[in-house]
Amino acid sequence: MKSSRIIFIAWLLACLSDQSVGYPDGRVSESCDSMLPFHGGSPQEFPKHTIEVNVTEFKPGDRVKVSFSGPAFEGFLLQARNADRLEDPPIGSFALADRKRSQLLKCGHVKNSAVSHTSDSKKNHMDAYWIAPRDAPKNVQFLLTVVQKFIIYWVKIPGPKISQPSMVPLTTMFTDWTIPTSLPFNSSDCGDRKFCVRNPTHCDPKSNNCFFLSFKQDNDSVWIEMSGPSEGYIAFALSHDQWMGGGDDAYLCISKVHHAVIRTAFLVGRSYPEFDSKSALENISWRLADDLIQCSFRRRIHLPASTGRYNLDASYYIFLADGEISTGAIYKHHQQPLITNRKYNILSPLKDIGGSRSPFLIKIHGALMFIGWITTVSIGVIVARFFKPVWTNTLLFGEEIWFQVGKMNCGEVMLCNIGQLCTQAGFHPYFGSTVMALALFQSLIAAFRPPLQAPRRQIFNWLHWSAGTTARILAVVTIFLGMDLAALDLPPWDTYVMIGFVAWHVGIDMLLELHGYCLIRKVEVLEDDRVQILQSISSAEAQGHTFKKTMLFIYICGNIAFLVTFITAVVQV
Repeated sequence: MKSSRIIFIAWLLACLSDQSVGYPDGRVSESCDSMLPFHGGSPQEFPKHTIEVNVTEFKPGDRVKVSFSGPAFEGFLLQARNADRLEDPPIGSFALADRKRSQLLKCGHVKNSAVSHTSDSKKNHMDAYWIAPRDAPKNVQFLLTVVQKFIIYWVKIPGPKISQPSMVPLTTMFTDWTIPTSLPFNSSDCGDRKFCVRNPTHCDPKSNNCFFLSFKQDNDSVWIEMSGPSEGYIAFALSHDQWMGGGDDAYLCISKVHHAVIRTAFLVGRSYPEFDSKSALENISWRLADDLIQCSFRRRIHLPASTGRYNLDASYYIFLADGEISTGAIYKHHQQPLITNRKYNILSPLKDIGGSRSPFLIKIHGALMFIGWITTVSIGVIVARFFKPVWTNTLLFGEEIWFQVGKMNCGEVMLCNIGQLCTQAGFHPYFGSTVMALALFQSLIAAFRPPLQAPRRQIFNWLHWSAGTTARILAVVTIFLGMDLAALDLPPWDTYVMIGFVAWHVGIDMLLELHGYCLIRKVEVLEDDRVQILQSISSAEAQGHTFKKTMLFIYICGNIAFLVTFITAVVQV
């Protein structure tokens, strides 16, 4: 009887365990063939979700926007299959429109051939982009599995069918789009006969580390050249603001296997570029050599309003970006785009300018953080910890100087930190806001510091030390996270320099700690009487004041050197 009860309980737990197995992270590769979620139960019969596409016909290499929507759902699986043989494996590949809520899966030995959710958060609408493969069948149909709740789901909801009007030979697919050119670009006319944007400033477009963009007016049209070191794509966009995504006018030079193509697109929000099927470009040519992509074309200054293209005789911010391509899909630029510091009219006056890969407010915030943490906070901590006996009789606004220095520095870094609250950059703003709260807490409890002999002084000391130590540790983490932000785009060596600064600060801290310990040991060896020990300690510490002041001077000079290094890096990005 007992054994049968154990077997029953084990069976019940197994059933419950099986019912609880789900895929909240969307990694449903096991469901690639059947598209079943394996949640138990039976799928629903009447779908509530609809699938839409932006075209009815396609050619190999085309990107088809696939959208689906309906009542709130937790999970999904989207595939494209041969409409005449739906039992076959998925075909083609996808590119994401929302990387936070969707992810790519490998199904049927084809990379990125399916799209699924990344979490079980509620969703009502999703977009993705299907890239037609070279060997695409005549007819393609999209299939969708949707999980509304754990046991409420629909499997293989049939979506629209799209077809190829005719099979285009791959060797001629881009022949009338682009022609190769053997002439490299040059910058000899920059600022004189054409408007140029270069990064680094005044770089040579023939070199493999130069991003180059030029505009040269020719009657009622403009010759445009863009060049850069990339194995994927380079692109530029014209925008009315410094925040790309407001329907901006974009032009992409995309590297293929042995050729390049130029596509026009619109940038809306943070979604995938919306490519324009009707090109307004003429005399297109390209060059692939020495790890460079170079594309040139002609565009009329004024185009019909129906095209949505910006007129080239107005003033715009200019963006210049580069990124990667995988299985025909364009991925987001891996570094912050180059952005001009103000609006320019590319026709007049002609300029030869550079740009910044970091918005001005981000640079200001970064500079303030370096100033705050490398100078005020670090120096304030050292002074408050080791220099109490140095200036015992020196008062500032009625308080000991070491106390006032620490309090003012804490307030200064808190003011520098306020701008961080508006920055959306991963965990960096959250850590930074926590540090700011701790800095505020430190200032508040310091204002109510109990007298030295008060019973609560010990509690205050531990509370003050704990909050300060936590803030310093989190501050170091915050700084390293901030330096790695794409929006700031600091050079790679900045991390090693910051490691050097942390080691410098810890080294000075340990040296002063060791110095104080040696003074106390020296007194303990010389004296036995407790009163005389205290007197000798005071005398010994007074003798060490010169050493401490010298170390403080050296420490401040070192901090200034680190600060100048970082500020220079921020200014140059």
